[in-house]
Amino acid sequence: MKKTAVVGISGGVDSAVCAALLIEQGFSVTGVFLDVGGSPERAEEVCNTLGIPLVIAKARAKLEQLVISPFIQSYLKCETPNPCVICNPMVKYPILSEAADRLNAEYIATGHYAGVIERDGVYYLRKGHPERDQSYMLYRLSQPILSRCLYPIGDMSKCAVRAKAAELGLAAADAPDSMEICFIPDDDYAAFIRSRAGSMHGGDIVDVNGNVLGQHKGLFNYTVGQRRGLGVSSSGRLFVIALDLDKNQVVLGEEKLLYKDKIQLRDIIGHVEENEIIDVKVRHSNIAYKATVAGDTVRFAEGVKVTPGQSAVFYGNYPGTARHPSEEGNNIVLGGGIIC
Repeated sequence: MKKTAVVGISGGVDSAVCAALLIEQGFSVTGVFLDVGGSPERAEEVCNTLGIPLVIAKARAKLEQLVISPFIQSYLKCETPNPCVICNPMVKYPILSEAADRLNAEYIATGHYAGVIERDGVYYLRKGHPERDQSYMLYRLSQPILSRCLYPIGDMSKCAVRAKAAELGLAAADAPDSMEICFIPDDDYAAFIRSRAGSMHGGDIVDVNGNVLGQHKGLFNYTVGQRRGLGVSSSGRLFVIALDLDKNQVVLGEEKLLYKDKIQLRDIIGHVEENEIIDVKVRHSNIAYKATVAGDTVRFAEGVKVTPGQSAVFYGNYPGTARHPSEEGNNIVLGGGIIC
């Protein structure tokens, strides 16, 4: 009897090749397009080429309630949230899982660059290909979800994925990578928040000593660590050091003031032994920092730039689980939390 899987199909090259590889492995595959207001045309084209059915699952209401509204509220609290970190466990994967249940499919699959391993009945997210690893975005997935996840392209390079798509005659082979958030198609965060939250009061831009350097048009237009577009002149480079909600001020200072050797987290999941040296990523990138975790506090071995609202994701080690020499060591997700 064939193994069965549903695949999240966006119309892009990653999800298309994900589905194609499962078909080659003997799976019976159904594509699922998450309708958040966009057109399913490209997803339909992929599924027609592969000869698989496509199911359209409504997702806009859940996205609005569980991702977009909290995203806006987080920005209004002077944070810089990562909506994909919340969408994956709260919207995307639950909807795929529900679709799998309705279709009596065993597995759910997506075109993410990651992997899953099982040890003693516990499922762990594993880093994907070093060039494209997306485990950071998936760190909050639950055990029931991880237990049925497949990541067929997780250990492939992007070049290999595109080559496979070209080999299969998929139109998505040359499609550009999407760098935008699905509900902000023009990538203009400030305009989107303004359209939802209304006008915001302006205030002072100050230096760390409280000297007024200029005026801002709303704190949500800025993020900690920002250097460009500040609208002030200075003899040296200035960065946004803090956003003071109580005083309605943007605080600027030298870059060195951005580095922290200790941060606090909220909404922590997973477990790390106290004082165990692990790797911690503080943004979606390939850079990880040595640190220890005790309760809700992360202490770094060196100063690190962090942004409130982003996630700190913990990585540990299971010897022999890395698929690439560059990932030997701390390649398993142990948990994480939101940076305060």
